[in-house]
Amino acid sequence: MRTVVFGYHNVGYVCLRQLLQQGHEVAALVTHSDDPEENVWFKSVAELAHEHAVPVFTPDNPNVPEFVNAIGELHPDIVFSFYYRHMLKRPLLELAPLGALNMHGSYLPKYRGRCPVNWVLVNGEASTGVTLHYMVEKPDAGDIVAQRKVPIAFDDTAPSLYAKMTQAAETLFTETLPILAAGTAPRIPQDHSQATYYGGRRPADGCFSWDDSAVNIYNLVRAVTHPYPGAFADFGTGRLFVWWCEPQDGPPDAGGKPGTVTAVTSSGPLVATADGQLLLLSLQVDDGPILDGREFAAAYALCPGDSLLSV
Repeated sequence: MRTVVFGYHNVGYVCLRQLLQQGHEVAALVTHSDDPEENVWFKSVAELAHEHAVPVFTPDNPNVPEFVNAIGELHPDIVFSFYYRHMLKRPLLELAPLGALNMHGSYLPKYRGRCPVNWVLVNGEASTGVTLHYMVEKPDAGDIVAQRKVPIAFDDTAPSLYAKMTQAAETLFTETLPILAAGTAPRIPQDHSQATYYGGRRPADGCFSWDDSAVNIYNLVRAVTHPYPGAFADFGTGRLFVWWCEPQDGPPDAGGKPGTVTAVTSSGPLVATADGQLLLLSLQVDDGPILDGREFAAAYALCPGDSLLSV
């Protein structure tokens, strides 16, 4: 099977690796140049392609006619997209006789769109999945080839969930490669009435209020903790980044006014939220050093009754 791969990130890496290991011909890799302002913590599909003498392209827009024609001249049997960030339009999608397929990081039709791993954590989901589907011009709406569910633990963060998703994507892709190459892959229509769609996230979307629930704040923290830009709240005239915390059991009224320190433990301060308390375990004020909870409480001489909004 001859293919052109549009790929990026760890899922792109493992799926490209499977194609190469199983002896399929990869005529070209189309990927992104790394953004110097992005924390690049994932593996490089470009490096893997270079190791196997696969030509690499990094167009700003893969849909311009000149680039579409260049890909067409490679005569792929099938086109794959693995965590590639640009939408591919109809001329690219119609190049290959076996179709164009995408590996999406959710259990479709739920969580179509961008950043599904972060969004499922923000929303406190108990499971997600990976889906291999045919691409159409509407994002993540094409017929499904196969899916695999991924459970979400309460202490999963975006990196730990990404690791689970990457393994699930590699397993799913490995299992489906034979039927894809044979041209016998199924086409299972999605139930569009059940679809949900989410857009991209910006660093500013990490802002939270102590007036929210303890679990909601915790879910945001674990969704955008390192290597993402982080969850933060107002802290006097600055920002308090909470890199890790734990919601605490107890009566809803145990904490007092949201944002108030209710106790200082050996691990860090307990802070009131709308419905309980959070134990703050890893923190940073603006661009200062990252402190554990005990160090933070000592640095700001925190006592019960102090408000983090006015420190």
